[in-house]
Amino acid sequence: MRPPRRLSLAEWDARHDELRDAGLVEPAYGGRLSRHLADGDLRLLRLSFDGSPAALRLWNFLLTEEDRLAEARGQGKKLVGAMKDLGTVPVLAYSLPNLAAFYPDGAWWIPCMMEMSAGVLEIADRLGVPESFCPVRAMLGAFVTRAHFPIPDLLVCSVGAVCDDFSAIAQRLSSMGHPLLWWEMPHRRAPEPGEEGVTLPGGFTAPRSLVEFVAGELARVRAALEQLAGAPLTDALLGEGIRMANRVRATLSKLRRWAYTADPCPMPALEMLICEMLAIHYCSDRAEALTVLSEMLGEVERRMAAGVGVSPRDAARIYWVNPVADLRVMNLLEACGARLAGTEYLFSHALDAIPEDLPPMEALARVALSDPMVGPARDRAERIAREMAAFGAEALLVSRIPGASHCALEGEVIADYVRERLGVPVQEIEVPPVADALAPALRTRFEALIEAIGERRRLG
Repeated sequence: MRPPRRLSLAEWDARHDELRDAGLVEPAYGGRLSRHLADGDLRLLRLSFDGSPAALRLWNFLLTEEDRLAEARGQGKKLVGAMKDLGTVPVLAYSLPNLAAFYPDGAWWIPCMMEMSAGVLEIADRLGVPESFCPVRAMLGAFVTRAHFPIPDLLVCSVGAVCDDFSAIAQRLSSMGHPLLWWEMPHRRAPEPGEEGVTLPGGFTAPRSLVEFVAGELARVRAALEQLAGAPLTDALLGEGIRMANRVRATLSKLRRWAYTADPCPMPALEMLICEMLAIHYCSDRAEALTVLSEMLGEVERRMAAGVGVSPRDAARIYWVNPVADLRVMNLLEACGARLAGTEYLFSHALDAIPEDLPPMEALARVALSDPMVGPARDRAERIAREMAAFGAEALLVSRIPGASHCALEGEVIADYVRERLGVPVQEIEVPPVADALAPALRTRFEALIEAIGERRRLG
């Protein structure tokens, strides 16, 4: 097997034609990546891509979600806009065959992908939500223009122990005439002495009373979905939905384990970021998301068997916290000679297996309470440190999210905990939607982190 190489967009077009001539069979959404430029995805011109057929399918799947949603509506399905919970409501929605769910929150990447040409942030500014807010404010502009996703038939949004910015932005949506079904997520806490506790996926504990409260809130969501679908969401259907969700999560878990531990690194950081995002809502097609992830896993396993990868052997192993605003920065880290050895992108609960030996609503409530954003920052830091140790990460990179109230100081808490617990170097960065002007400064920070890893290795 030849060592994999990175491709520019133009090189991918030639590669695509070679693969087609060699007999590649593509799904209906397949084709040249460059065709997405016509949709305004200009950032593709500046990215470096993995050159595998699996990566081609991954990118085409990601970039055709709007078409899939339109097709679903054309087939008579109802669309559910799940907001903020990142991984829970879609499990409920996809358990009913005539519903499809997606996250309007994903609009926060529009300014990057369209290189600020979409005007969504300017619309948010005019609506009184300026850059002092989390970048998810781009969602407001997307709802106004109706150019990036269909307006959902039902909007569901978690509120309470979540990002204050997001709550304010969602309330602004409501005032613009988009009705929302709110459900409350309480702050996760440890059981008090004498209070019955339960173990959550991810290793934390919470009072049983909190689990029961969240299960009750999700029951309201369940009832709304039943009304929208015109059919009951039985425990049998929900149990099957949980089993399908777990198949996606198990495939992704294996993919992450190999991609972040094998040496040399078998899959680039950028493609792995996209893979992880599929766990949240399956990019609007649960069955196809599983197929895409399975193909990516197969490619990784073939590279491991052949001893080839996308980075030099023994490259500096860096764990990355928070998704970066500009996708090109993922390329930049690897161009400096590092590789990913783990990630935490604010939705680790969407990667955890959902318990199948519990009543379905209790199982989903336990997973929802595992959300890293609804508990103490130290809980999140502890989980990050555990995974860093398991993956053999040698340094921590934290992306601060500009304007986000939920992580104004969280990065510092995580950094301090990881330094104390693991004794590894830590670097914090802040990345705007298009970071070309900051590329030299970011490169300097990455190189300093890599040098710190090298010095630590030398000292033993």
